[in-house]
Amino acid sequence: ETMDSAKLTCCICLDLLKSPDPVTIPCGHSYCMNCIKDCWDGEDQRKINSCPQCRKEFIPRPNLEKNIMLSELVEDLKKTGLQTAPAVYCYAGPEDVASVKSCLNICSRHDEVMKIFCRTDQQCICYLCTMDEHKGHETVPAAAERAEKQKELQESRQQIQQRIQDQEKDVKLLQQEVEAINVSADKAVEDSEKIFTDLIRLLQKRSSDVKQQIRSQQETEVSRVKDVQEKLEQEITELKRKDAELEQLSHTEDHNQFLLNYPSLPALSESTHSSSINIRPLRHFEDMTAAVSELRDKLQDVLRDTWTNILLAITTVEVLLSEPEPKTRAGFLIYSQEITLDPNTAHQSLALLQRNRKVSLRHQPYPDHPERFTGWSQVLSRESLTGRCYWEVEWSQGGVEVAVSYKNISRTGRLDESKLGFNDKSWALRCGSECCTFWHNKVSTSIKSPVSSRLGVYLDHKAGILSFYSVSETMTLLHRVQTRFTQPLHAGIWLFNQGTADLTLSIHAPKVTLRSWN
Repeated sequence: ETMDSAKLTCCICLDLLKSPDPVTIPCGHSYCMNCIKDCWDGEDQRKINSCPQCRKEFIPRPNLEKNIMLSELVEDLKKTGLQTAPAVYCYAGPEDVASVKSCLNICSRHDEVMKIFCRTDQQCICYLCTMDEHKGHETVPAAAERAEKQKELQESRQQIQQRIQDQEKDVKLLQQEVEAINVSADKAVEDSEKIFTDLIRLLQKRSSDVKQQIRSQQETEVSRVKDVQEKLEQEITELKRKDAELEQLSHTEDHNQFLLNYPSLPALSESTHSSSINIRPLRHFEDMTAAVSELRDKLQDVLRDTWTNILLAITTVEVLLSEPEPKTRAGFLIYSQEITLDPNTAHQSLALLQRNRKVSLRHQPYPDHPERFTGWSQVLSRESLTGRCYWEVEWSQGGVEVAVSYKNISRTGRLDESKLGFNDKSWALRCGSECCTFWHNKVSTSIKSPVSSRLGVYLDHKAGILSFYSVSETMTLLHRVQTRFTQPLHAGIWLFNQGTADLTLSIHAPKVTLRSWN
């Protein structure tokens, strides 16, 4: 009987299915007709008709018909004398906590089932409480409140699950980054070892060549010296022989014989070798040693200088984990950067006003300067931009190009090399009265979003992000660039008139507390 009574219990009032009639809704769950009607009446204002147990929604609202079989079973159960199912468990769904009919579901003040929820006091009450201390409060059926809270819970779960998915995706991306770092590092080690091996092999080859040259020259010089030595020794032998003849002649006692033999002696020939052998200093291979020492010193200088560059290249390798781009203007203002225009770069058709914060189309007799634009009506900022920064440009009639550029952009003539957006050194957003276009390296991208009179520029130099926004009550993204900046950037402006003489443009960052982000 207990199991039968449990199956015949209404999960809203926690009592046996009762008059006027028990009903079964399309999902198969059964309720007292009044209970489910009250529940759905409370939900109608939110256009929801759902099962309090399985949360299945029904559109349109189902018609409720008496379940004759259940009605008869309830009547049979009542005849047994069992009016209420003892401690019935009613499950609201596979993921919901079971509700138990116990003293916790009964109002301690009125001894009635608490099947009403007071939103004013955020607590469950019975129907008598609504006429007592909760009179005038906002109340709904507890099942209706549960259904709404269940929906909020599901939405929260969806947000959590979405965040889990996003972070799991980030984890996967980071793992891929780890693998990319490892692959890149392994290849760098392999390549550097090959390069150094080639360098060592080259030095060994040069060492062997020098050694071979020295030995060859040594052999040549020793052979030449020995030839001279041999000739000298032959001459010495000949001189000794002549000296012996002269000595023998000197001992001739007969004067007539001496005088007779003297003229027949050969005259002493002049030596084939002069004393220059002793005069020239002997340097041998000291000059070669000095030359090799000079090579060593130069290589040491090269290695020292390149080692600094190698270390710099290694230490600047980093995984970029940049913070997300702000969503609101207040978020961008944290990175506000004050911009002033550099008079030395301004074209002679531009006048700088308001402490170089405003520019207008008006001829100015600027002196010659190597950094001045001579072909286009352009000007660059004095500040170089790195890190994360944000500034705004307010413009009126005519046409304006808001840009960033490397400092080494060309300044002379009406050529693409000096035109903002028409080379690989600059990025520019060009806005006219009818259209807006982004330019980089002579490639254009049309902007379909409407543009306000105030443009915001956000730069994350390290992350390689450059974003242009239309600023009004909201921030509307016009174009975003993802690249790799190799030099500091300067803000740039190009004014092109379209029949308006009083075009002015001001550059500013709103007055907020500035922070350094490098």
